[in-house]
Amino acid sequence: MRWAAARLAGSGVTSSRADAEILLGHALAVSTGEVRRLVVLDRPLPDDAVRAFADLVARRAERVPLQHLTGAAPFRHLELAVGPGVFVPRPETEQVAQVAVDEAAAVVAREGRAVVVDLCTGSGAIALAVASEVPGTEVHAVELDADAHGWAARNVTAAREATGAVVHLVRGDARRALAGEPADGGLDGACDVVVSNPPYVPPDAVPRDPEVADHDPAVALYGLGPDGLEVPRGVTAAAARLLRPGGLYVMEHAEVQAVAARAMVEATGAFVDVRTLPDLTGRDRMVVARRADIPVTGGTDPTDRRGTLDP
Repeated sequence: MRWAAARLAGSGVTSSRADAEILLGHALAVSTGEVRRLVVLDRPLPDDAVRAFADLVARRAERVPLQHLTGAAPFRHLELAVGPGVFVPRPETEQVAQVAVDEAAAVVAREGRAVVVDLCTGSGAIALAVASEVPGTEVHAVELDADAHGWAARNVTAAREATGAVVHLVRGDARRALAGEPADGGLDGACDVVVSNPPYVPPDAVPRDPEVADHDPAVALYGLGPDGLEVPRGVTAAAARLLRPGGLYVMEHAEVQAVAARAMVEATGAFVDVRTLPDLTGRDRMVVARRADIPVTGGTDPTDRRGTLDP
């Protein structure tokens, strides 16, 4: 463990000891708690575990994401399957999910059920958090990218088998998905919560960490347009279309985009009570708004290509 932690620290991994414990647990197929017990007892390692551990440490020292090496990422109470081709869910997004969970729970308590849509679902993290934590929700998740959709499908299936949580996964453009009147199978004007962690990184803001810059898919990072908010504009227009009057919209953004994100939502004319909320570290990381009791007057015409998520 001392060797592994030193090797990782020398490669710039800030959580070197914790990563070493997780990797050794993965090599031994035991929990990190059991790893710590074995370390205290100074138990010898089997030769095959030594070889597997050394390989994992070498790849982590090359800044391959820890979650790609273990094949799993924690998110709230969930453990999600992740790997190349899907954005690894981050702890800061857990607070975005919390806002959606709280609103869904309030609607269920008041009305008996709630309809929740997660746009740009990626691994399915937010959708699965809501579905598993709030009984009585009807949760829909939308993802366009084929690789990410595949990971989401895997997580949705696993969650249903393990907990009974149901998420209706759709592959499609988040801006156009689920369109149509409820009588025709659509969800326009029928949703209580629309939540999204869309791509929002501006084109000139290349992430510093190699784990993000080299391994998270660009389609999940860069929001297009000079401000990185072109995709979020399309997502916001979709939220205006999908939400019922009084429904809640929650969207994650970068800390520096708080003012621009509020202005983006206000510009639709479809929302009231537009505000910024912090993540668990106190940074401004999400815009939250209520759907106004007025029709949408622009920005959702299917021929309007602004904010499209099509490749």
